[in-house]
Amino acid sequence: MRATAIVGPADVGRCLARFHRIEGVEWTSGVEEQADAVVIFGGDGTVHRHLSALVDLHLPVLVVPCGSGNDFARALGLRGVRDSIKAWRHFVANHNNCRTVDLGLVRESASPQARAGEAPAPRGLSSDGHSLHYFCCIAGVGLDAEIARRANELPKWIRGHGGYALCAPREFFRFLPVPKKISCDNAESGRFQPTILAAVANAPTYGGGMRIAPHARLDDGKLDVCIVRAMDTFKLFCLFPTVYFGRHLGFREVEYSQTPALRIETEYPLDVYADGEYICRTPAEFAVVRNALRMIVPA
Repeated sequence: MRATAIVGPADVGRCLARFHRIEGVEWTSGVEEQADAVVIFGGDGTVHRHLSALVDLHLPVLVVPCGSGNDFARALGLRGVRDSIKAWRHFVANHNNCRTVDLGLVRESASPQARAGEAPAPRGLSSDGHSLHYFCCIAGVGLDAEIARRANELPKWIRGHGGYALCAPREFFRFLPVPKKISCDNAESGRFQPTILAAVANAPTYGGGMRIAPHARLDDGKLDVCIVRAMDTFKLFCLFPTVYFGRHLGFREVEYSQTPALRIETEYPLDVYADGEYICRTPAEFAVVRNALRMIVPA
């Protein structure tokens, strides 16, 4: 078997060496060398940055959780390096422990030319010239996007040990609800309502284990949408810890639904973050790409 490694920013030398010791695998120097599988050593951000290439390659992909969040690996049942090694050994020997999963897709509604130089290079273009971005876990608009931006400014070690949770309390005091209009599955647009955050989920967790979308599945052909409407700061502090257990759905201000597609508009442009990375600004449209990746999972 020929395999290629994609390595994130973390120091993964020892982990990589453990995989190289597994017999029956020839490691290539690049994805373009006709590999039989791809192994990603990193977290959600590393996976996110390579999604477009992975979709085009149609190769089995294994994630080795070496990042700060690792929520995508967690959704696949890979909770640590040991799980990934075990899954890889089984795949090398039997080739039968793959799972097909969906991806989320964000389409910018505003012209990318109007913001030249402001955003990262687009992942792709739709037929009308608008930027397209894949995401594996969750895309967010509002408070969670702002917390992700702050967390990305932290040193790597802190970011990987509760950085999202550390940044959240300060933003509770700073962030003001923003009027958002959210239209699901091509329905008629509703009205603008003051909203703290809107999370569009392909996987259940983000931020290193926060179960913002506890009913989300990677292969159900749907996006789970969690909307938190305006509430006072004290109640927001009470809600925050419940998200780790998926119990926030009991709050009156929380709306939860499933849809194959939706559109988010805001009274003024807001950042959209996905998998912890900045991708575009509102207005934006979200959809599901069915059976986009073949992932190597525990047998």
